[in-house]
Order: sequence, then structure tokens, then C-alpha cells
Amino acid sequence: MILERSNMFNNEGINKELTRVIGSEHVQEFSNLVRYYRLCQSAVNEIGTKLENLDGEYRGEYDHNPIHHMEQRMKTITSLFNKAEKKHLDRDIESIKQNIFDIGGIRVVTNYISDVYTIQKNLLSQSDITLIKTKDYIKNPKPSGYRSVHLVVSVPVFLSTGPVNTPVEIQIRTVGMDMWASLEHKFRYKTNVADEKVEHFENQLVEDANEIFKIESNMQNIYRELSDPRVFKDEG
Repeated sequence: MILERSNMFNNEGINKELTRVIGSEHVQEFSNLVRYYRLCQSAVNEIGTKLENLDGEYRGEYDHNPIHHMEQRMKTITSLFNKAEKKHLDRDIESIKQNIFDIGGIRVVTNYISDVYTIQKNLLSQSDITLIKTKDYIKNPKPSGYRSVHLVVSVPVFLSTGPVNTPVEIQIRTVGMDMWASLEHKFRYKTNVADEKVEHFENQLVEDANEIFKIESNMQNIYRELSDPRVFKDEG
């Protein structure tokens, strides 16, 4: 399993971005936002450790790693304020804390479809994890063909002043789903292709997503026949 920690938090980077976005005269009043970012990063690390432990347990007990790799990220200040604006929220810390739960996030990429639900079930069964909301785009794909399970949970971060429950967004999807989503996102948002050309390929993208799902389902069925049945005991 590869654990990536790209685009993670640091004080200097956050302060520079705040200065650019809101002006140097307001940076001090947003020092509490910097502290909250630090808290969110700690929460991401807590979830990452839990997932690594879970993957290690399955490796030891069943000779199977449900997790292929994980990617951690922190939302940029620019992205955060753009989201607050779209939601018609004030930029104060309390409004952000009450309405935006994906400042810190982890994408968990699994080997098989059943592993998605293994991760979901075992993570949510832990006593210090609180589920805030969930969306299952595998059982109910988006019209675009996108598939993934999205969770927002809170986990206690232990500070010198005591534990603070802090939200983390978790996306869980297979290698095939992740490949499709990454390419589809780049195609739609990271290129200069005209909108009409993107629309021309929309049906093809949906067909490709369905074909990837079919192939992964077939591969999982083969692996199931060759494996310890306990590996698939948590399948959704």
C-alpha cells in the first residue's frame, strides 16, 4: 500500500495563500482558520492510521490487502472560499466549521468492489468514528458514470486541551473507478477542450464506466472463487 501525503498543510503556505486571497490586513483575524486547518490535517492522519491498521490486519489474517493505495489532501484556501461563496456562507471560522466538512480528505483506492464495503463497514464500526453523512455512487452511479462511496465522518483529535471531534471526507473506490474518475475529471476541467466536444463524448464516458464496472465485477468473481471466503464477508 502506498500512502501519499501530497498537498498537505503547512503554516507558511496557508498564510501566503490567505494574504493573496484576502489581503495582508486580514491575515491575523484568520489565524483561527490556520489552527483549524492544522486540526483537520491531524484528523486526516488519524483516519489514515486507522485504515493502514485495517489493511494490515486483513493482510495478516486473510492474506489479502483490501487497500491498493491512499491519497491524502487538504483543500486549498482558494477552493475553500470559492465553496463558501457558492454556498452563500460567511468567511468566518464558525460558518465554515458548521457547513464545510471536506477541508481534509482521503481517497482510498481498493483492489475489488467488495473491498469498498469492507473498508466502509470496518471503519464505521470503530467506537470513536461518527458518521456525518454518506453517499453511495457505486450502487447509485451519477448520470456521468461516476462511481465511488463518499463518507463524511468525525474523529477525535487529541490536543493538550482535550479531544476535538473533527470532520474528514473519505472517498472509497476501486482502481478502475479511480482511473476513470481521474481521466474524466482531467478531460472536463483540466484541458482547453471546447464544451461541445466534451459533450460529444459524454455517452462514451458512461459506456466506458459501465464496462469498467463489469470487468471489475468479473475479476472479483474469479478472485472470490480462489480465495478464503472470509475475505468477502463484509461485501455490500
